[in-house]
Amino acid sequence: MPSPRCVVLLSGGLDSGTAYALEVERGGGGFLCLFVDYGQPALAREREAASALCGRFGGEWCEVALPWLAGCSARAGSALQPGGEAPTIDEDRGPEGLGDDDSARAVWVPARNLVLLGVAAAHAEALGAQELIVGFNREEAATFPDNGTEFLRDMDRVLSNACRSPVRITAPVAGLDKPGIASEARRLGLAPADFWSCYRDRDPEAACCCEACVRSARAWSSVRP
Repeated sequence: MPSPRCVVLLSGGLDSGTAYALEVERGGGGFLCLFVDYGQPALAREREAASALCGRFGGEWCEVALPWLAGCSARAGSALQPGGEAPTIDEDRGPEGLGDDDSARAVWVPARNLVLLGVAAAHAEALGAQELIVGFNREEAATFPDNGTEFLRDMDRVLSNACRSPVRITAPVAGLDKPGIASEARRLGLAPADFWSCYRDRDPEAACCCEACVRSARAWSSVRP
């Protein structure tokens, strides 16, 4: 089997899953789907969704465990730690509470995207792959600085010096908000059930009002079936 040409940071959520599907549409096969276990509460659900997406598009599966990052998350008081409980948001209050400092602080994992890109770059360089595919997007960049274009530019510069062979970052949904990402997912034949964007490990049929679910529900509600 030829070496993958791209490494996809695949969490199983709407953003990374759609970014992966868009890259498959653009360039065919040759993907290593990198799933990272950092002790997140929704680990099992995320893994299930990511694995299904990987298989659907013919990717090669790879899982990496970072228990030390889970420890950092716990010490920082993040809700995204083993046993953590992400806060909920009142859906009837409109956009209030979405994307504010309190919500970002509650689910912040210390240096997560910096760490994940480093792990992905190491795998890419070892395999001779030259691209890292990520689901960073415009909507979450407004809340989380490590999703923004400035961070992406900075990381591209870092990787140009950190890797002996060229490795660059591609963010297919960087210019989109959540409704735009959901629209692309629908166009590609994907549905809400193909992703797990919730911060929690719960029954798939049970309702949830964590910020990730509210964002996702609003995005899908704006897209025609």
